[in-house]
Amino acid sequence: MDAVSNSADTALRARAARVVPGGMWGHLHAAKLPEGYPQFFARGEGAHLWDVDGRRFVDFMCSWGPNLLGHLHPEVEEAAERQRRMGDCLNGPAEVMVELAEQLVAMLPHAAWAMFQKNGTDATTTCLTIARAATGRRKVLVARGAYHGAVPWASPSLLGVTAEDRAHLLHYEFNDIDSLRAAAREAGDDLAGVIVSAFRHDLGRDQEMPTVAFAVAARELCDAAGAALMLDEVRAGMRLHTGGSWELLGVRPDLSAWSKAIANGRALSAVTGAEWLRDPAARIFVTGSFWCGAVPMAAALATLRVVQRDDVPARIERLGRMLRDGLAEGARRHGLGLRQTGPAQMPMVLFDDDPGARKGEVFCATALRHGVYFHPRHNMFLSAAHTEADIAAALEAAGHGFAAVAAT
Repeated sequence: MDAVSNSADTALRARAARVVPGGMWGHLHAAKLPEGYPQFFARGEGAHLWDVDGRRFVDFMCSWGPNLLGHLHPEVEEAAERQRRMGDCLNGPAEVMVELAEQLVAMLPHAAWAMFQKNGTDATTTCLTIARAATGRRKVLVARGAYHGAVPWASPSLLGVTAEDRAHLLHYEFNDIDSLRAAAREAGDDLAGVIVSAFRHDLGRDQEMPTVAFAVAARELCDAAGAALMLDEVRAGMRLHTGGSWELLGVRPDLSAWSKAIANGRALSAVTGAEWLRDPAARIFVTGSFWCGAVPMAAALATLRVVQRDDVPARIERLGRMLRDGLAEGARRHGLGLRQTGPAQMPMVLFDDDPGARKGEVFCATALRHGVYFHPRHNMFLSAAHTEADIAAALEAAGHGFAAVAAT
């Protein structure tokens, strides 16, 4: 840890190392953030967060996506607290579950029904289960390198995973129609469905928006085969379009998996689906002790109302373009090659000629010392709580980052 890292975070890491395998798990363990980045945080408010040593940052990770409206959004918090006073984990769901399902069906053109889980992995796995139950088939087409969750069928790590866990997955290249069709031919009469991310957002590589031709080809392929087209909205959902990310392409899925932003930081996920999948969705067995928790559902209902009322995707796109334009100009002034890909609402910033992301680490570590939390390898996130002043602060910090990279 460098000089800006104070004792509270260091002490907590040491304590965690004694009682938690590796001191941390999953994406937080694998993130490999630059030296000086905090692991532990004290609080968040709006577009800002504070680490346990009291440092304040403009937050461009939004808790890795969930905080669409910003930390502690007052309307969401009021709705959650109102429900908390009545109960959360009960013997069954509260009325708010029905209200939330009604809201999702009303706002999503493809959806005839909704059901709820806790994590994005729950939702994507439920989609695959429904597709297989509906078709009586096994094979699912998955884009090579895509991330759809942290269980054996989808995990980016093969440690502890068996070949049998993935025996019925076939791979295609995102946006490559020929490879998609080739995978479908390999599946033959055993094709249950195709799962695809809203856009390509693989770790450490340029993001890639889907082409209309690719989306149409996926839709037509599933229609011809009687298979389910499954859209993974876990990361992108509610940031690109309130009706679903592929509404921008004019293509609608049969099943969508949602999480992250739908409850503005509370643990909730959802699967929404077309009418023809209603009966198999009712017949499969998927459950969890906390899947009917009423407080996250109340938070989600409030979140979705704010998203529609305030046209949040348009707001964060505008702010994202301000950030993107400013970063492009800052890199140009310092003679640096910078690639910014994907939607402006979810910026991915990578330097040219930087295979180990060393330039990215120098840039982000420098920006952190100037009060802005960027990420060197993962796509970042805008929230509705960001302001033009936050963007200006981010660009000022980025200027210091670019200067540090140019000096290396």
